[in-house]
Amino acid sequence: MGIVCTFAGVSGHKGARAMFQLSEESKTDEYEVETLFDLTFAPGREALSSYRLREGVLKISALSLVARDEFGSLAGAIRFWPVVIGKAADTALLLGPIAVHPTHQGEGLGGLLMAESLDKARGLGWQRAVLVGDEPYYSRFGFQICPDIRFPPPTNPMRVLAHALTQRGLNGVRGLVRRDESG
Repeated sequence: MGIVCTFAGVSGHKGARAMFQLSEESKTDEYEVETLFDLTFAPGREALSSYRLREGVLKISALSLVARDEFGSLAGAIRFWPVVIGKAADTALLLGPIAVHPTHQGEGLGGLLMAESLDKARGLGWQRAVLVGDEPYYSRFGFQICPDIRFPPPTNPMRVLAHALTQRGLNGVRGLVRRDESG
């Protein structure tokens, strides 16, 4: 089943505490997770270039986590996919999507999902992660704008972010992010 941990986050209701249990996303979670993504993202999300990188590629199950609240309801989810970067085909994690149900936003759950999954990625030997997102939000987790790394168009280069999971994880990494078709 993978990791299971309990986290007490601050609820938006009079200082109450919300409990979350994290575990690896299972096959039975997939429909609920996709429904959560549909709820929290704009229509047409699947037309984005990052989705083209995921087509026909299996997500990394050990890093794709779900969070359930004390009632067993899906509160959040994060997924990771393998990609390669540039001519050197440097392997990387493509982070996303990550989503928190509107009833649990502001409770620290997104940060918990990020921290737990990135720590686990380091433990599994991954050296770097990339995503397309808002730098002001993701910078608190170590992501930064990386002009040497490009996503397929149309992608705003100021939203291409990378995070070194090891001390030299981004050294010499440059080029176009491509789908990892190795298997």
